[in-house]
Amino acid sequence: MRIAVIGTGGVGGAFGAALAKAGGDVTFLARGAHLAAMKASGLRVEGDRGNTLIHPVQATDDPASIGVVDVVFFCVKLWDVETAGAAIRPMVGPNTAVIPLQNGIDAAARLTPILGAKAIVGGTVGISATIGAPGLIKQVGTMMTMSFGELDGSTSPRAERLYALAQKAGFDVTLSNTIETAIWIKFIMLTGVSGVTALTRLPVGKLRDDPDVFGLFEQVMYETEALGRARGVAGLDGAADKHLAWLRTSPPTVMASMAHDLIRGNRIELPWLAGRVVSLGKELGVPTPANAFIHAALKPFVNGTPV
Repeated sequence: MRIAVIGTGGVGGAFGAALAKAGGDVTFLARGAHLAAMKASGLRVEGDRGNTLIHPVQATDDPASIGVVDVVFFCVKLWDVETAGAAIRPMVGPNTAVIPLQNGIDAAARLTPILGAKAIVGGTVGISATIGAPGLIKQVGTMMTMSFGELDGSTSPRAERLYALAQKAGFDVTLSNTIETAIWIKFIMLTGVSGVTALTRLPVGKLRDDPDVFGLFEQVMYETEALGRARGVAGLDGAADKHLAWLRTSPPTVMASMAHDLIRGNRIELPWLAGRVVSLGKELGVPTPANAFIHAALKPFVNGTPV
């Protein structure tokens, strides 16, 4: 199975390396020092699940050079969706599955006008990982999950082939016929963890024992769950409570990627996380004051640290 990973950050690097180790024909799209290090020394993944080295590694900065593939794992930052979607057109054949694994809830809808509805398969992942150095992905904790499925709920040969390979790759994988629910369940958790760890610039271990701070996690997640129910997404009841229970015992060093980006002075995905909750709340008449507070407090940093 030919797989292209578009964006070799924490998500694309970790899952792509696992699939390559399991026998997948994986090519990584990367750039700059990260790409140079991968070509010279391979792609390393290090963390609580153990260490993986893919060397030699198939990697390039030219999407057109990869050719048509069976699966595209689409892992670019949310502000690059349209540009990267247009760039990968040469990879997409009549049966190619393009699986956006980004944060948020809108990537599939944003890619559909560019690549066509048939190409898009819904997907979501759970992992805490980031680029630790060029050529190195650092993972925190042992959580590594992936859910994917056709957006219409059907079962397809292309999804079944990928599921068989993913089962060999050693992470938890689900072939879902309710992928919208899975995407929203992650979104509920992500709005809380991304918003509060970015706002405080601290990992969850330094936050969760303070009832006031933990109360902010609760408010954000409950608002997002209520928003999903108002939008008609099934299967969300109790999702926030499950995430909050996990947060109590998660590795203390967990921080959302948005918090890492903020600390580094980089652009952040706020408009598609807390910002999206706020805009949908206004549209659907659902109050979202905690998300609105986080959105307002972090908005000056959307394009990086203000100069």
